[in-house]
Amino acid sequence: MRRKKLIVAIGSIFLALTIACMACVSACAPAAKTITETATVTPEPEYKWRFGTPWTQKTRNESIALFCDLIYVYSNGRIKVDFYPDGLLGSHTEIFHAMQEGTIEMGVFAPYVDIVPGGMLNWMNWTVETYEEAALAYSPPDGILYKVMDKAWEEVGGKLLWSSYFGPYGLGSNVRPLITPDDLRGQKMRVSASLGYVRCMENMGKGTGLTLHTIPWAELYSALERGVVDMCWSLWPSLVEERHYEVLKYYTALGFGWDAGNIVMNRELWNGLPPDLQDAIMRAAKDAELRDAEAHRRVNTEYKHFLAEAGLQIYYPTAEERAVWRERANMPAIWEELCTPWLEKHYPGQNMTQKILDELDRIKAYVAAAGG
Repeated sequence: MRRKKLIVAIGSIFLALTIACMACVSACAPAAKTITETATVTPEPEYKWRFGTPWTQKTRNESIALFCDLIYVYSNGRIKVDFYPDGLLGSHTEIFHAMQEGTIEMGVFAPYVDIVPGGMLNWMNWTVETYEEAALAYSPPDGILYKVMDKAWEEVGGKLLWSSYFGPYGLGSNVRPLITPDDLRGQKMRVSASLGYVRCMENMGKGTGLTLHTIPWAELYSALERGVVDMCWSLWPSLVEERHYEVLKYYTALGFGWDAGNIVMNRELWNGLPPDLQDAIMRAAKDAELRDAEAHRRVNTEYKHFLAEAGLQIYYPTAEERAVWRERANMPAIWEELCTPWLEKHYPGQNMTQKILDELDRIKAYVAAAGG
């Protein structure tokens, strides 16, 4: 009994001490701060911009979203870019003119010659053919195609930041497999305002009765579905992500052109930025371009398998077969007609056409020697 009372007494003392200590700690501790006092206040960005694209292109749009996020990070929150995909800010032409005016600060564009007079240089046919070549030709600040395209964009009020590569262009048809240029006979083909591509197709289809019809890219699926056109040029990502495979029977992986969508911002806005923010944007551009190229390289491999399983009849021409198409294209004449006048105007007396072709040949030889 006495032991029991002793235990109860000790327990009461321990409880009292515990309560006393808690009271002391509570009294000595600093007062708890309110949520408002402890929360880190994020300063408002100095610049709030919008980035628009008219297209639904999954892999490319993921890279652009990353680019916008990296700008915020690398600028320490001073620039915030909101990304609007899928035509939310308008059509390709509408976003382009808004970028020129500065009402939309950034966008991704196909530099058609009706909006960018020097835009044909972005993707002259039968030049760049691989991701390794593209990495050297298009990368800022020293890539030969980056330099001339930045000049072309400057002419229309844009600043080229980086390029997104879907990869090589092939030819799709609903009439027959395209193995030789003669297989173009009697077909109706969708083309764009990419004048170099138009001239290339005119030459490759000469004497076949091929007719060319200018239709916006966003309307291509419908045009193929309704039989307005029989064939088009397309790419592995577009065949899948934009579902061209659903309205095509045959696809020839010709690799006669290289896709490079240009990520561009308003030039006056760019020129007004301090150097540290320009550096932050170009750092984000470099990282986004690296991610984009590798992502497209990987998905292109996946898409080839998917398309074969889906029933698209894919033809991979031999080097000899590709050479026949290339010779028929007569690209030297197209360079002389389309590129030389513009280049001579902007680089007088420098023989820039030959300099560009020589550099692209050097890049091709270097990549081949490196096993690329």
